[in-house]
Amino acid sequence: MSDKIFFAKGDSPEMIDAFAKAQASFKYFWRELSWEHRRIIPGLNVACVKVAFSQQLPGDSEPTVEHMWINDIHFDGDTIFGTLINDPNELTNVSNGDEISIPLTQISDWLFAINDRTYGGFTIQAMRAGMTEEERQEHDEAWGLEFGDYNNILVVNNQEENPENLIEHPMSRNMQQSFVDFLQQNPDELNAKDEAGYTLLHKETIAGNLTTVQVLLQQGANAAERTTGGKTALDFAKQLNWEHLVPVLEGK
Repeated sequence: MSDKIFFAKGDSPEMIDAFAKAQASFKYFWRELSWEHRRIIPGLNVACVKVAFSQQLPGDSEPTVEHMWINDIHFDGDTIFGTLINDPNELTNVSNGDEISIPLTQISDWLFAINDRTYGGFTIQAMRAGMTEEERQEHDEAWGLEFGDYNNILVVNNQEENPENLIEHPMSRNMQQSFVDFLQQNPDELNAKDEAGYTLLHKETIAGNLTTVQVLLQQGANAAERTTGGKTALDFAKQLNWEHLVPVLEGK
């Protein structure tokens, strides 16, 4: 994750800080989305990621940068995949509807909403901080979402009432027995690999799911399995800073 991404020359310190916070906390976005994919009834109003796209246009000394949103997100621990849902203002190297794949270091924000309450949205909150109360109200009404306090940006649902949700998604805990039953009924799934070499242990680790990771290991999942890119589940736990998973995967 050492790739450097060029942000616009005029980006304010507040925006640069927002970009950094979005990248550092993106794992919570993916954790929520990974559970959304398993829900029978959708729980999210919206789930999208803002990406910094750049292009060196003729006659310009600096690349032109535009921050635009993508949705239909997938994440493999290294690369974010999605579909561009904005029309560029000046850039000609991307178009609305394009399939996008970018490193985590190229995102500038992420946002999901549950019951119209937003989580993330760091650049949005940086802009809201500079608005009058009336402007904020108009902004929020235009989005049709409740953004809350720009000084207190939440990253997980019920974060203030249940701070333990920062450690583990409640669905991971609640689905423990059904996951055990699934693995016992489908033993071939335990160490099965997809076309990129990812096992269930890789995927549950990337999503930060402690209970499901523990169940997999207890049922005999091989923690030494590597993706085609050469990474173990432990590599992803360290890379994404899922501190609660590292000792479990190290067998401590």
